[in-house]
This record gives sequence, C-alpha cells and structure tokens, in this order.
Amino acid sequence: MTHCARVNMRCNRCDGDLPFDFTMAFQPIVDTQQARIVAYEALVRGPEGESAYSILSQVTSELLYRFDQACRVRAIELASALGMQEALSINFLPNAVYDPHACIQATLETSARVGWPAERLIFEITETERVSDRQHLRNIIDTYRDMGFTTAIDDFGTGYANLDLLTDLQPDKLKIDRELIMNCDQDRRRQILIKTIALMAQELKIDVIAEGVETQGEALWLARQGLTRQQGFYYARPALKALCTDLDDRLLRLRDVMNAMPPATGVASSTPTAGNTPMFPQGH
Repeated sequence: MTHCARVNMRCNRCDGDLPFDFTMAFQPIVDTQQARIVAYEALVRGPEGESAYSILSQVTSELLYRFDQACRVRAIELASALGMQEALSINFLPNAVYDPHACIQATLETSARVGWPAERLIFEITETERVSDRQHLRNIIDTYRDMGFTTAIDDFGTGYANLDLLTDLQPDKLKIDRELIMNCDQDRRRQILIKTIALMAQELKIDVIAEGVETQGEALWLARQGLTRQQGFYYARPALKALCTDLDDRLLRLRDVMNAMPPATGVASSTPTAGNTPMFPQGH
C-alpha cells in the first residue's frame, strides 16, 4: 500500500468506473436447528453468470481498491433490490483497505441510501496473500465493530487464514474451510480438527460457520457437534441476482432427522435448556 488518497473522508483511488462489468450471486447461510436462512454471502460473478475467476483475473493492482469498493456497493444494492431480510455477508481483501474510516464511506453512503442497517452487514476477510501488517488488519476489525458491523475470517484452517491470526485478531465469526468439512462424517482426522477449532472458538467467544457442506451426512454430523450454522451446495448453489426460495421443506426435514438422532457423546446440546448452555455459541 502507498499513501492514502483520502480527500474529505473519501478514497479518491476508488472513484471512477471499472473497465469491466460484474454482478453478484447469493448463497444462503442456514441455521439447521432453527430451520431457517440467517444470512446470504454475496459472490462475484460475470454479468451472465460467468465464473468469479473470469472477473477476478481482470483486477489489476491499480484496480484493487476500486473493485473492492464496487463489490460492496453492488452487493448492498442488489440485496436491497431483492428484498433480502437476512444479514448480508460481503468478502473483502484487507490489502484493499488503506484507512478503514475512509474506505468504508461508500459502503455507509450506499447503506443509508437503500436503508440497509449496519447490524445486517458481515464483512468476511478473504486472504489471498499474507497481510504483513497484522496491526492494520486488527485496526480494520476493531473499526468495523465500532461501526456496528460483524466481521468473519473466511476459509479458516487453510491458506493464510490460519491459527496464528487469532493471536492478534478477535473476529465475530470463523468460517471453517471446505477442505476440513469434506467427508467430516466419515473422516476421524477431520472430526478431531473441527472439534478442536470449535472448542477454541468457544473459548475465544467466536461463532463458527461450516462452509462447503455438500452432503446430508456432513450436515448431520456437524449439527450433532453443535455446529448448526452451515453453508454449501447441499443447501443451495449461489443464485445469480436472486435469493433462495425453496429451502424451507429441506431444512424442516433435516431438523426432524437431527431431532430423532441421539446426541453426540460428550457434546452438549446446541439448544439451551435449564442448566444447559450450548457447547458452541450461535451468535448472529
């Protein structure tokens, strides 16, 4: 990062049009115990549904700041136009944020214009490169929290989103990467790793979301451990400029199956009762 191009609390390097067009697809995040959608993640796509790579490959270092801002604005505008009532989760690259107070202004203005409340915005930290200035990343998280936003670390457990981040950072949520979730109902090693992450998150007062859930077996095993916040193809693929409208029956059936199963050994129920608190907090 070079000097901040802030003028009157705006980042001038973010102004102007991009040389390509893009849109957003939305994938639901569900709570299996509540049998409902609790949030949607906005995922970049080409105008006709082309892959994220087809867009991201056009983002040069000179366009990084502008693209990051444009994604936030586009996601909020589309979510509002679609009548989304759940929380909206938006990915961002920490290296595309120079000053969190300045670089959030377009987001705040868009939210105010469409009437989107801050408490329904989640910012997912997506690290495609190592952030050398950990204090800068902590400053972003602290600033966003002070503004009423929720923060999450995406793809936790792989790449640069590893355990050492939590020595300095206090996000609201961790999203466990698909690489760990895959075959978790059958793979003992993955089960141990997931349980360890969940227990660690509980101690740190961080909520956990399992992403990349693709089978009923994975969904049920996770839910039995108290990990009821889930996302993945098992529930719905990302829908281009649309929300998921046909999940209610599947979520209700899944909950019926969950409730008919014996609790996992040594794991507390995820539903609080008298004298019983959830092993893994569910949060927002």
